[in-house]
Amino acid sequence: MTEKGFIPLTSELGVPGTSYRLQLGLINDKWASRLLKGKDVIDSYVYKDEDVQGGFPNQNLIVGWVLRTVAIPNINPHQIMKTTQALVKQALRKREERKIVPTVSDGKEVELERVPEGELKRPQVQGWVKSEEMKTQEALEEKKRQAFKENVMARKEEDTTTSQVKTIKTARQLPSIPKEGDTGGTSTVSEGGSNFCPHCGKDLDWKFCPYCGKPLPN
Repeated sequence: MTEKGFIPLTSELGVPGTSYRLQLGLINDKWASRLLKGKDVIDSYVYKDEDVQGGFPNQNLIVGWVLRTVAIPNINPHQIMKTTQALVKQALRKREERKIVPTVSDGKEVELERVPEGELKRPQVQGWVKSEEMKTQEALEEKKRQAFKENVMARKEEDTTTSQVKTIKTARQLPSIPKEGDTGGTSTVSEGGSNFCPHCGKDLDWKFCPYCGKPLPN
């Protein structure tokens, strides 16, 4: 009997007095047992429906199959029965676990009940998340504000420099160059005591001519 499609439901327990191991499982949803030696499967057996009692194969049938397959003299059937009973407990527990776990197809058939809109409890929104478009718009606005500030600062510096230059020009006026035909020679003292520049002919009362910058005679 081939063991193709064997689904193990127990571990591999040794058969007392031999180097074989016994394991129980399912083949095509029917109870089956198999004997192993080393890494090789020696034989397997699928139990008929009439062999199953109380949801599990008759344990005497399992022991008889092991004795026929091993064919070693002086094997104690009672020891084989103990091994079979331990495997039966494992197999039953494992099979019950398989029934409890739902399959994918079972999940698709389940129809979920719709909760009324008024009974839904949605979490309160804590803050909000800026979108990429909003972040880009804010970045552009920040660049515009920064450029405006730099422009204002540049204008203030330019106005300050211009004001300083005008102040320097106003504080100091260079004397004008005398024109041809201006009165030269010695100064003439007027009746009021004012001096006339001998170079440019201006009526002055200073020691230096503010127009040409030359010293005035006493």
